[in-house]
Amino acid sequence: MKPAARLWSLLVAVLLLAACSSTPTKPPDEAPTTDRGRAAEINTRLGVAYMQRGELEQAMVKLRRALYQDPDYAPAHTTVAVLYQRLGESDKARGHFQRALRLTPDDPGLRNNYGQFLCAEGDTEQALGQFQRAAADPLYERVEIPLANAGLCLLREGDKVRAAEMLRRSLEHNPRLGRALLPMAELRLEQGDALSARGYYQRYLAVSEQNAQSLWLGIRIERVLGDRDALASYALLLRSRYPDSLETKKLLESETNDR
Repeated sequence: MKPAARLWSLLVAVLLLAACSSTPTKPPDEAPTTDRGRAAEINTRLGVAYMQRGELEQAMVKLRRALYQDPDYAPAHTTVAVLYQRLGESDKARGHFQRALRLTPDDPGLRNNYGQFLCAEGDTEQALGQFQRAAADPLYERVEIPLANAGLCLLREGDKVRAAEMLRRSLEHNPRLGRALLPMAELRLEQGDALSARGYYQRYLAVSEQNAQSLWLGIRIERVLGDRDALASYALLLRSRYPDSLETKKLLESETNDR
């Protein structure tokens, strides 16, 4: 695997696993090198590792050093763009994403990442364009990711018809993609098809851990279908694991209203 491809794998891990609770491995010490391109790669990898650990200040030091060593190293621009996005500095993030795109316009992973940024900024149609270009790349091995991201972006805008279509296409490529299965279960429940919602939900549980959002969805599905044992189990887990969550508040309010 080429160095840039290895780095994209690390960056995708930052984007997809940022919410995970596991503790990442401590970043390795910086290796001395006289090759400025290689030094930029090493410092970018270090920046990714520090981001995984939540050490954002140290990550910024490494990424700025990488860009000083090689101003045309696209993965460094993309990684620092993600970091600026996390820090709430949208203008700087946008600038680095666009610089990376000028350097590597045919990189589908980069277009997916930029699409996520645009969606978070409310630029839905531009985001969809980036996701679609990423998904159209015949060499891209993770087509399901930009398709799922397109679906989630459309959901943010309330366009549930197009969102369902994108999520369905994502699941055609990867039937075990949890980030597509859970919103599909939610959509099916909203459409009045609780049995189909349960099917997507059970597929989600086979590949992903429960969280407050998924437990609340399970409760609502089983209220419709009448499985009291499953409902009670989900409710107990939600109250015990996430006592201060918005979903637990909704559960308690709904139980009060049912009395």
